[in-house]
Amino acid sequence: MTLRIGTRASELAVAQSSALADRLTELTGVETELVYVKTEGDRNQGPLTEIGGMGIFVAALRDALASGEVDVAVHSLKDLPTTPDPRLVIAAIPQREDARDVVVARDNLTLGELPQGSRVGTGSPRREAQLNALGLGVEVVAIRGNVGTRIDKVRNGELDAVVLARAGLARLGRVSDATETLDPLQMLPAPGQGALAGECRADDVATIKLLQQLDDTDTRAAVTAERSLLATLEAGCTAPVGALAEVTMGDDGDELWLRAIVGDVSGVPTIRMSATGSPADATAVGERLAVEMLAEGAAALMAVVS
Repeated sequence: MTLRIGTRASELAVAQSSALADRLTELTGVETELVYVKTEGDRNQGPLTEIGGMGIFVAALRDALASGEVDVAVHSLKDLPTTPDPRLVIAAIPQREDARDVVVARDNLTLGELPQGSRVGTGSPRREAQLNALGLGVEVVAIRGNVGTRIDKVRNGELDAVVLARAGLARLGRVSDATETLDPLQMLPAPGQGALAGECRADDVATIKLLQQLDDTDTRAAVTAERSLLATLEAGCTAPVGALAEVTMGDDGDELWLRAIVGDVSGVPTIRMSATGSPADATAVGERLAVEMLAEGAAALMAVVS
């Protein structure tokens, strides 16, 4: 039996899918092969906020999976829409990489060391909102492209810095390119950032059982809370929403701590709140925090982008 693993053909997607496939073989002995699937996000280089958000990287993979062209699809979890696809199931969420964002800047600078007026590249309204909220006086420039393309814009002087997910650099062996890792107090990541999802058909019991061996309980609880918050806010993948949940040891056992921010891309105002609860109630923790943020006006802030 050889499992066909569906993946986008980008360098990062292949690295992620290969890592999941290798780990699956290590744990189960099953053979795998990668099958490359081209998505609308690969074909269309327009701004994500205009061409359908991060979900455009997912639809073709899911269709290939549902049609039987592949047996497993590997996604960056932050790209997955929060609305379930009844044809499919997320059977594996492996242990998460570091979810934080990083800066890659000229001259080995940190974000705070960049002179006023510096050009900082990102394609994310979430990052733009939080960068502007820091009040550093930098100019946020909209960019797209793979990790290497974005870093090259700094190397060739087109930009002074870019903000990227640390997990992507780690999976490509390029963490040393980062000049600063941003504390979540400065920049909360996207819901699900740093986590992968192994998805298969809902009726494929054998593959579900194989993938479940990769599942990490704490990571699943954390991203479930983050995605529950996103769903309750009715925010898309490109909305200016950041969230990070962590499972920590509390006085009465494991505790789930969820922090979130909803911002205007101008940086003012922002709503930043947190909630705690049991990892077993991750969905409810996310829903509760979202309701509290909506009561503080989160919907109006998100409407500016959508």
